[in-house]
Amino acid sequence: MHTNELIHEDSPYLLQHAHNPVHWMAWSEKALLKAKDENKLIFLSIGYSTCHWCHVMERETFEDEVSAKLLNDSYISIKVDREEMPDLDKYYQDVHYLLTKRSGGWPLSIIMTPTGQVIFAGTYLPPVSAQGRMGFRELTSFIKGKFNDEYEEVQKSAQSIEAAIKHYERSFEQKQSIEKVAVVEAFVSNVKASYDDVSKGVGSAPKFPHASTWNALLDIYTQTGNLEALYMSEDALSAMARGGINDQIEGGFYRYSVDEAWVIPHFEKMLYTNAELIEVYAKLYAITQKPLFKEVVNQTIEAMDERFLKEGLYLSASDADSEGEEGKYFVFGFAEAKEALLNGGLSEVEAKAVMDYFGITKFGNFEHQRTNPTLTCNEKPARLNDAITLLKQERQKVAYPFIDTKILTAWNALMVTALFEAGLHEKATTVLETLLQTLHVNHTLYHQIVIGGSLKVEALLEDYAFVIEALLRAYAHSNEARYLELAKRLSHEAEQKFYKEGTWYLSDKAFRAKAVLEDNSYKSPLSTMIKNLFELAKIENDTALFIRTKDMLESFGSGIQKYAHAYPEAVRAITLYM
Repeated sequence: MHTNELIHEDSPYLLQHAHNPVHWMAWSEKALLKAKDENKLIFLSIGYSTCHWCHVMERETFEDEVSAKLLNDSYISIKVDREEMPDLDKYYQDVHYLLTKRSGGWPLSIIMTPTGQVIFAGTYLPPVSAQGRMGFRELTSFIKGKFNDEYEEVQKSAQSIEAAIKHYERSFEQKQSIEKVAVVEAFVSNVKASYDDVSKGVGSAPKFPHASTWNALLDIYTQTGNLEALYMSEDALSAMARGGINDQIEGGFYRYSVDEAWVIPHFEKMLYTNAELIEVYAKLYAITQKPLFKEVVNQTIEAMDERFLKEGLYLSASDADSEGEEGKYFVFGFAEAKEALLNGGLSEVEAKAVMDYFGITKFGNFEHQRTNPTLTCNEKPARLNDAITLLKQERQKVAYPFIDTKILTAWNALMVTALFEAGLHEKATTVLETLLQTLHVNHTLYHQIVIGGSLKVEALLEDYAFVIEALLRAYAHSNEARYLELAKRLSHEAEQKFYKEGTWYLSDKAFRAKAVLEDNSYKSPLSTMIKNLFELAKIENDTALFIRTKDMLESFGSGIQKYAHAYPEAVRAITLYM
């Protein structure tokens, strides 16, 4: 049995790799110094515990003795949990985009010089070359050979990449005053341009929920009466609610759909996906009063409570795989589903109506003729609730996927905001109080805690931004001054820590990644921070703070005017406060 340095870590993801034959180290000064001292290349792998392709690459490559020997002989290998270090992940995802002109993902695979300059960026790499794609073994050997034989060339390449990264980061910062009406109109028309009129939603496969886009459109509708903003949101959110990206049996949304029509998801469930969608469905229900949206809100909260709520806070994510197979827990075979319904007391006619309603057929819509349920019609069959209970029981024959026991401050704060939006004020306040007791200790805000672990990582910009947002919601609801006071105090702290010489950073650690306005997997912490500062300026009637915040926003003005659709949360700030 191999054991490497990751055995001393708290992160469930890093612990999953603690027995690989690779001599993994966690990201630290020690690891970076070791690379310099031994003049070894650095192989950096970033992933997270519920990531399907991370598991595949671990199985194929990091558990493989030949690949491990290549790494151990020639590289310092560093493993990072992207949920623990989202700042680091964001930086290297940008580098990947810059080098490949494609968005990245996980596992992210980066090769660097001994001094930490990037020379290669990729995502999942197969163990050996196949179908014109260089495999992991060949790639690491090839780069090592280059480093040995053509050192000057490698250095030159690394330096030009570094210069390109700096230029890329600066390219977003072009000051321009913001015309509210123009930005709002540009946002709606840009979303419309990439809107899928057939299956609804934004873009093509793989298709993400884009909660912050609908959130911005609904705010635009509320402020301006723009019906196009409402209709696009309502159609997209209806399609998702009825589709396979929504777990029709237990509630809760999966991370994204692998097809355009929302039928087959990638079966991970992330707390942030669900928190942001609860907020936006609650907002849509408040506007339309359509029962489907209220139902989605309730079912999603129930699903999060059932699987993720522990000791008053929410765990971060659940895996796609059960018993080594993606989606195995969630999908149904035709015969088994029918038998479960008949044995549970439904008649042939009732069982057929339920199977038709969920689209469970003999041929299925997933691998091995199994079906991921979707809603095929509006008419609910008789005894639907009984049927759902029986289908839930049928699922229990397979182990539920692995759940990551990290409690992330930022994602729990998103959930608090969602619960306030859903009108569950008491529940929202309870979760907020537990969050503050657990992760705001001795006047220090922390980024995370693993159940049974200790507080180690101090808060990042995302933790401050989303906690302040939640505190402002609590204040708006209760009018309790202590929430406002804490929001103000944390805002000052955030500026002192992360705002240096006119630039916001994602953390105040030695490794500093610039914060950006565009939304990514979830809404931008920087855009949220700016929205919070506008809200504080409004509450306090503080003109100086308003002007300063507007100035922060306008330092990205040119990008916002050109690519409004990339900045939904910033567009919300403009819509609500400018």
